[in-house]
Amino acid sequence: MQKTRHHLELLAPAKNVAFGIEAINHGADAVYIGGPAFGARSKVPNTVADIARLVKHAHRYHAEVFVALNTIFHDNELVGARELVQQLYEAEVDALIVQDMGLLEMDLPPIQLHASTQTDIRTVEKAVFLDQVGFSQLVLARELDLHTIQKISAVTSCNLEYFIHGALCVAFSGQCFISHAHTGRSANRGECTQECRLPFTLEDQKGRIIGKDKHFLSMKDNDQSANLRALIAAGVSSFKIEGRYKDLPYVKNATAHYRQLLDEILHESPELAKSSHGHCAYTFSPQPEKTFNRSATDYFANGRQADIGAFDTPKFSGESLGKVSKVGLDYFEVDTAVQLHNGDGVCFFDVHKELVGLRVNTVDGAKLYPNEMPQDIRRGMAVYRNRDHAFMRLLEKDSTQRKIALMMALTETSTGFTLTLTDEAGFSAAAHCIAEKQMAENIEKAAASLHENLAKLGSTDFVAEAIVLKTSQPWFVPASIVNVLRRDAIEQLQHTRDIGYQRPPLRAQAVPLAIYPEDTLSYLANVYNKKARQFYEKHGVKMIAAAYEANKELDEVPLMITKHCLRFSHGLCPKEAKGVLGVQGTITAEPMTLINGNDRFTLKFDCKPCEMHVMGKIRKPVLNLPQPQPVHFFDKRQ
Repeated sequence: MQKTRHHLELLAPAKNVAFGIEAINHGADAVYIGGPAFGARSKVPNTVADIARLVKHAHRYHAEVFVALNTIFHDNELVGARELVQQLYEAEVDALIVQDMGLLEMDLPPIQLHASTQTDIRTVEKAVFLDQVGFSQLVLARELDLHTIQKISAVTSCNLEYFIHGALCVAFSGQCFISHAHTGRSANRGECTQECRLPFTLEDQKGRIIGKDKHFLSMKDNDQSANLRALIAAGVSSFKIEGRYKDLPYVKNATAHYRQLLDEILHESPELAKSSHGHCAYTFSPQPEKTFNRSATDYFANGRQADIGAFDTPKFSGESLGKVSKVGLDYFEVDTAVQLHNGDGVCFFDVHKELVGLRVNTVDGAKLYPNEMPQDIRRGMAVYRNRDHAFMRLLEKDSTQRKIALMMALTETSTGFTLTLTDEAGFSAAAHCIAEKQMAENIEKAAASLHENLAKLGSTDFVAEAIVLKTSQPWFVPASIVNVLRRDAIEQLQHTRDIGYQRPPLRAQAVPLAIYPEDTLSYLANVYNKKARQFYEKHGVKMIAAAYEANKELDEVPLMITKHCLRFSHGLCPKEAKGVLGVQGTITAEPMTLINGNDRFTLKFDCKPCEMHVMGKIRKPVLNLPQPQPVHFFDKRQ
């Protein structure tokens, strides 16, 4: 069944099949995963056979599986990409998340397409165009505010997807080329080297140091927990958790957290519906602050905020414990009200301002005995806990059960009994048996026994929400008969649900063909192959530059375009300080410089759209990299 905006979808990441299964078990309505190639997270590939196994598990709950095919393709890779799409379709994958418009010019099977965040959807015009060329879901830019989302929703008919949790790329997605310029490893080809997480020195135009050894391009992590209702009102229907590189406790914790928040909204809002089936019961209380994060921000959802950067460290420092009150030979004491446990992980910033972590072997009151006593720890240093051992142990075990609610009705027939099951989605099945009817000697005991035996659904996907006995009189029904009826009815219901599941359809392109909102494309459009060029030409674009990865003529250009502004974060924004006099007179958007080793990046500020451009050029050795080789996929079992 095709989703509408009245259906809410919780979309969770899957590093591999095991992670995807756990995401589904913890309440995800859909998961996204990388295939054997062409995904924007090249370090976490998965075979088609493994993805097919994940699909089978997800479809039990009518949840969906999306495969990230969101890199740009070299001409040599187009045939291999087409082959892979065919295999994913045959594996019953529900949708592909794509960046390269060349795919839309290929003869693909009828699999639904979602426009990746790498397509840089941050204007109403771009969203309208993608809505018209066949995309069923748009992954909006993380930088969009609620007002812009609402405007996009008003003029599009496809589903809108928005990142609600996890790491934030500082650049507009698809608009970062630093990795390729320095190493030849392109973020648009799935090989980002994350140079944005490095420490830099920041200088003003006159060479004065504003900050030293800070991670000025590192953002805090996204957390839209408080904005879910506002996002729904703005038109978002798919709520995406970042994290295909994250560990399993992170996936479980974040998925359960947002499942509970969305279920609360669904309970209050009968006009909204869940996208999949089943309810989760957890053995833990979700606490997203307990697993990897760089502190939290809602980024630009409610407009520009003053404190969105994680400048001190790109690592996970965790919750604040307090300060060191005493240092002994093999222990240190912390003045804290937090209950600590043996095995906890704690950390602190050393004298070099580097985050140092250690494992606590034993907790004795305020005394912490680490596995190795750090040399740099001093009285007065702030200490943090980045691993709550007791909490993590809960997540390392089986931590949930997802069950689909059933109504069970036992009726009598002229020759025996019928058990009818109807699940929460309206799917129904029945099983019949021939049996001799026996009067119950103890009516209450017989009824209680019958209810108990019918409810024994064990390791199935189902749980009895209601049991109704529709008999002319209280019969005694032996447990052996109930067991057969229950087993046969469950088998029939599962079969009915299997054949009742329908993959979401491919959307047709609008007629007449949509015209792209610009007639000229720069390297920022990431056109890397002839099919992508054909796509844009067909949609009215007259001048098309090659992608940065293929363009040898570019000198210094924006290697990163970002909404994050270092002038703003240091109180030097002209818009925020009109008429305020500083040491240089009235504040203007003069360039700054970021320095890391021998690398110097000029920062230019475009105040009209409120953007910062990190300028740079390709290092010469990168120009001699070999061309990509053709990729072919012939065997699902590879």
